[in-house]
Amino acid sequence: MFGRRSAERDARRYRARGLRGSSREVVELAGDARNASVLDVGGGVGAIGLELLAGGAERATNVELSSGYEEAAAALAAERGVTDRVERRVGDLVEDREDIAPHDIVVMHRVVCCYPDADALVGAAADLTERRLVLTYPQERSSLRLGLLTVNGFLRLRRCGFRVYLHPVATIVAAAERRGLRLEHRVTHGFFWESAALAR
Repeated sequence: MFGRRSAERDARRYRARGLRGSSREVVELAGDARNASVLDVGGGVGAIGLELLAGGAERATNVELSSGYEEAAAALAAERGVTDRVERRVGDLVEDREDIAPHDIVVMHRVVCCYPDADALVGAAADLTERRLVLTYPQERSSLRLGLLTVNGFLRLRRCGFRVYLHPVATIVAAAERRGLRLEHRVTHGFFWESAALAR
């Protein structure tokens, strides 16, 4: 589902329109990025990291489970002249936590819903956050839960191993708060998405 074809599509959209919707909101919630280090978990082609670099961030690290994004992400970074300020890693943040340095700003845009263990994922991200953690996840609605059950049933029929998870917001926030972060903002985006910003 998250291979080279989807990466090329995402890169085309970013070139044509820039960031929109919840992606743009995440950049705004990240706050002042001047001279900051940015860790973008599951960042795909790295668009949010590129925007934060344009806003003054010093460097950006992208940790992505799928290797299918690497070629498109490298092309975007080269077009913007920031190849030397971007580090790309293919791996699982939870499993590779010890090999990743803490960053000032950590971003997980539409990532928590793709991981079965929200406590482990958000906890790992919070451990690596020195200033600010920004997350986007599905809103906690019964209608969305039913819809995602339908989506997962369809994926199961197609023998696709990917699943979508609607984790309780309290679980997500608590995982970060146990690591010393505090909730500052929660913002909804239409019917589906919600973002939260937590600060140390």
